[in-house]
Amino acid sequence: MTDKLRNNMHHETILFLLVAIIMGNSLMTAALDQTIITTDESGLNNPEPTEQSSLPEKPVLQPKETAPVTGNYVLNDIAGKPCIKVSMGVEYIVIEKKKASYFNLDPYTTLATGRCGQKEAVLSLAIVGEGGYLDLTFEKAEHILSPLGNKNYPGVIEHEKLFPTAADHSLKCNSQTKFHLAENLRVKLGPLQFQAFKLTNGKFGEGRIEKVLIANRGEIACRVMRTAKKMGVRSVAVYSDADRHSMHVAMADEAYNIGPAASQQSYLSMEKVMEVAKRSGSHAVHPGYGFLSENTEFAEACKQEGIIFIGPPSSAIRDMGIKSTSKYIMSAAGVPIIEGYHGEDQSDEKLQAEAVRIGYPVMIKAVRGGGGKGMRIAHTTEDFHEQLESARREARKSFNDDVMLVEKFVEDPRHVEVQVFGDQHGNAVYLFERDCSVQRRHQKIIEEAPGPGISKEVRRKLGEAAVRAAKAVNYVGAGTVEFIMDAQHNFFFMEMNTRLQVEHPVSEMITGTDLVEWQLRVAAGERLPLLQEEIELMGHSFEARIYAEDPNNDFLPGAGPLLHLSTPLADECTRIETGVREGDEVSAHYDPMIAKLVVWGEDRSAALRKLRYCLRQYNIVGLNTNIDFLLSLSGHPEFEAGNVTTSFIPQHYEQLFPKPIPPSRATLCQAALGLLLRERASTQTFRDQSNDPFSPFASSNGRRVNILYSRNMMLQLGETSESKPPSIAQRKQPVDLGLIEMLFTQSYTSFLHCSVNGVKSRPKLVILDNTVHLFSMEGSAEVSIPVPKFLAGVSTGAQGGAVAPMTGTIEKVLVKAGDTVQMGDSLMVMNAMKMEHIIRAPKAGVIKKVFFKDGSQANRHAALVEFEEAAEEE
Repeated sequence: MTDKLRNNMHHETILFLLVAIIMGNSLMTAALDQTIITTDESGLNNPEPTEQSSLPEKPVLQPKETAPVTGNYVLNDIAGKPCIKVSMGVEYIVIEKKKASYFNLDPYTTLATGRCGQKEAVLSLAIVGEGGYLDLTFEKAEHILSPLGNKNYPGVIEHEKLFPTAADHSLKCNSQTKFHLAENLRVKLGPLQFQAFKLTNGKFGEGRIEKVLIANRGEIACRVMRTAKKMGVRSVAVYSDADRHSMHVAMADEAYNIGPAASQQSYLSMEKVMEVAKRSGSHAVHPGYGFLSENTEFAEACKQEGIIFIGPPSSAIRDMGIKSTSKYIMSAAGVPIIEGYHGEDQSDEKLQAEAVRIGYPVMIKAVRGGGGKGMRIAHTTEDFHEQLESARREARKSFNDDVMLVEKFVEDPRHVEVQVFGDQHGNAVYLFERDCSVQRRHQKIIEEAPGPGISKEVRRKLGEAAVRAAKAVNYVGAGTVEFIMDAQHNFFFMEMNTRLQVEHPVSEMITGTDLVEWQLRVAAGERLPLLQEEIELMGHSFEARIYAEDPNNDFLPGAGPLLHLSTPLADECTRIETGVREGDEVSAHYDPMIAKLVVWGEDRSAALRKLRYCLRQYNIVGLNTNIDFLLSLSGHPEFEAGNVTTSFIPQHYEQLFPKPIPPSRATLCQAALGLLLRERASTQTFRDQSNDPFSPFASSNGRRVNILYSRNMMLQLGETSESKPPSIAQRKQPVDLGLIEMLFTQSYTSFLHCSVNGVKSRPKLVILDNTVHLFSMEGSAEVSIPVPKFLAGVSTGAQGGAVAPMTGTIEKVLVKAGDTVQMGDSLMVMNAMKMEHIIRAPKAGVIKKVFFKDGSQANRHAALVEFEEAAEEE
């Protein structure tokens, strides 16, 4: 073929190319179906699909007489939000931008990279519709638009070569095409990235990952599914028997049962999860957090089956999952570490000797631990052995590995962690830090980003240390590097969580990113959507974890039905991350977290006000929650000042757990009013349904003179009855208590606008049976009508013995019949909600009978042991 013929062919074929590194906002989504155009010897164009990993042939050009595709197209930015509106007409292209935002649609294969000579110029737009033109826009003082049809442009983009110098292409516009560039359309300078696509209207681009299996449950499964749906990726759920009717099953495109409620037989079963992945034809597996998310064998199994594991390589999981190994790697990478023992000798004597050498207090920690499990603090030699055994048992249960390390425990530290992200091309960035210091049982309950009081310099050092940590293990995907920080802001590496963290939303809120979308894109081979200098810190964010637990009983986990559930309204500044709905049941088999409430504000004070406001609007009936405790915590003066450490809760225990306050008269009056109004409504229903004029519910028009109808009600708050109940008079003109307005939204939920002694209030009342659950801006209360004694049942443990505080598994029985115990002695070890609980003797005495054995399942309030009667009489 002659050179002349080749040149002619360059002007007689079609190129489908969308190149985007653009800025702005827009309104809808464009679909990008990857297509490569090849040319046969006759010069005809034949679209053929190709593998994403291959490079296209050199493109040739379409005759400019062909009209461009007309219509409006909208492109999404890296976070999946509309950012650029492109109006393509027959003779013009108009680009409309709203807000500066970096844009990159380079999903899988880089066709060409380079710079426009030595100029800091970047391709800002290249759009081709079917039968259209390729238009290149470069940043310069004058607008530089060059249709490829210009004879001075060679027409071929070679791999790794764009334009050596700016003079290599014409700066003139085609006389037959008009272009209009929106004002101030500028792009962050950097390498050029290209990709061949076919442009169609109404969809987002699809890549290799078209179906993803989420190997998890609850809120994180729902969280991943929402982003997958936004990206046009189908989702596959797995569920245990206990989760058959759960929210994540309902949200998924497909769902598969994988076994009984016990995690070991369902969510922790690699074989069952892999079987579903293959059976469903999933291209990738997202492990979420917990369960299999940091399991090296599972990551390897995915790789062997040709399924993308959305996470780091197994080598990184292994190196960072074994805490002793990670300490050596971090030290070599220049990341500060804390003194400790990470050796192979795991004998009790060796570990205790190392604790003495390091100096008490020490932290005993499982080398594969995480989430607060397998961690204990030993303050003296006397309690070291007990804490070591407890940590080992919990580690075996949670990680099937009881190898421990011993480290110096930094008293009153801050827990500061950095969100990092790496790609398969060797790039890594940090998305600033989170402060997760406020914890109970070594588990976080409230997190914020950025960390309060941390200077820009310390923030930079934290981020750079975290990136060094990630690069030291060739990290890919989302990860979190956790540090201990002392009062002088010195920080020391603690561990790296090689997965997406529970608290990742606060990092998303302050950076405007979607980290799950980043995970999906990076797992598919894309480069990181943003460079480090492009990641901006905006405002402040809090996350409060709402748990089914009893803060007044050492945060004892709970389980049960959500009889009523209402949440604050979600918007751009408020997120509700949950996996349950009203009517669902919080299972005793899994973590008791109900939801994560995430808020954003322009600064810390604004975000904190938003958090407290939303917590008051989060109403749950059916089981104990920590919502009132979160309100107490977030309103503490020291928390408001940002003076937080991991010892915050025990240090301020008296203020965070105030003594119970007797019910106010206003609270009782509101409850009584709610009960009376419900009674009146029920009577009215009977009256309306009855056709019997002699019915006792029938209305009477007879006039009554000088008769005051009153009703006395005995109300009870918790376990204590009010000795002088208010007397409520039902009259047309109430004196002390007045109803201004009442709105029933559901059969059992109402909103009152009432006046008590002249003070107006707007409480929300949820009335179930004879109990009124009140929610107001002052907090919540539970008021009920006492059950008559002849109807009340008595529930006690056998002969005053110990009872199960919750439903769970008896892990280990420590006593037998005939043993003499003292009050507080350990009787049994119980495992519930993935946590270990010690059941202790309520009094001194002799054990008469033990009702359970190792591995037995015990229901809440079940008698565990029985004491001898003689011991009880003493």
